Amino acid sequence: MSNLSRPEARFAVDLVKQCCDLAVVVQSDTVGSFLEKKDRSPVTLADFSVQALVSRRLSEAFPEVPLMAEESTSQLKGPEGERFLERVAGYVRRFEPSASSESVRRWIDRSQWRGDKSFWVLDPIDGTKGFLRGAQYVVALALVKDGEVEIAVLGCPRLDLKPATAPGSIDTDPSEVGSLLFAVRGEGTWLASLDGEALVQLRVSDCEDPRQTVALRSFESGHTDESWFERVVNHLEIESDPILLDSQAKYAVLAGGYAGLHFRLISPSMPDYREKIWDVAAGALIVEEAGGIVTDLAGKKLDYDAGFRLENNRGILASNGKLHEQALKSLAATK
Repeated sequence: MSNLSRPEARFAVDLVKQCCDLAVVVQSDTVGSFLEKKDRSPVTLADFSVQALVSRRLSEAFPEVPLMAEESTSQLKGPEGERFLERVAGYVRRFEPSASSESVRRWIDRSQWRGDKSFWVLDPIDGTKGFLRGAQYVVALALVKDGEVEIAVLGCPRLDLKPATAPGSIDTDPSEVGSLLFAVRGEGTWLASLDGEALVQLRVSDCEDPRQTVALRSFESGHTDESWFERVVNHLEIESDPILLDSQAKYAVLAGGYAGLHFRLISPSMPDYREKIWDVAAGALIVEEAGGIVTDLAGKKLDYDAGFRLENNRGILASNGKLHEQALKSLAATK
């Protein structure tokens, strides 16, 4: 991809493409195989396999830059955990011949961010429930430097994304043709298919009338405040039905021009919840470099220096930019 000016960006794009191939292999074999974390959210063979492969590759190419990632092997204990780890190693071995249960455990647990100013951040399978349903999920990788996301890659193995011709016209049904989006700060957001078709630059929608836009929200009702979302949509007089999607695929759809607003509201069951950095960083730069704006629900800039959670932010509002202030006012008026 000739417009990748920085070696880290070219490396990240190639790595995410490989990880998408790995995720597709695991999904085709084991779609129903997963464990439950302490918070009862699922984690799959693909989550661990992708994280192990990314960690291995980054440790070879950029050994001085730490990795902040979602998974750890602390839950892989006892006979069941060991069997799960052996299966993970088997999948990783298809892409990294040196993989063993011992080395894979070490690679997964390499994620040891300690306040570093530069670090990679990874969500190996963002949208795990979508992955398990055979719906949308992404591999999300970003490079953060001095509090700014500098490079972002979203691999979307089941999303056939094209630049929008009209808001809301996207088909989000799972596709065999996947998409890859990447952005380098100051250089725009770019789209290619995972099978290597030519690059196109993405731009957000130019819609200025909220009545004519489309809103995005999480597919899982437990990940949002449905009542607040409905109040905001009604207050903005949005006429189209919302697009419900798992994962940071929502940021890809927004960057592609199919929607003008994405609301990540706080579920009433988790009022103190703060976003994890790996759920936001890559998607945020993808939207911003396509011409959009991403803040928290109060309009504050996202603070990536606070650790693995965005402790100084509450929720997420992403937009095409032209609708951002109207959306912030509606959020305040309907809270």
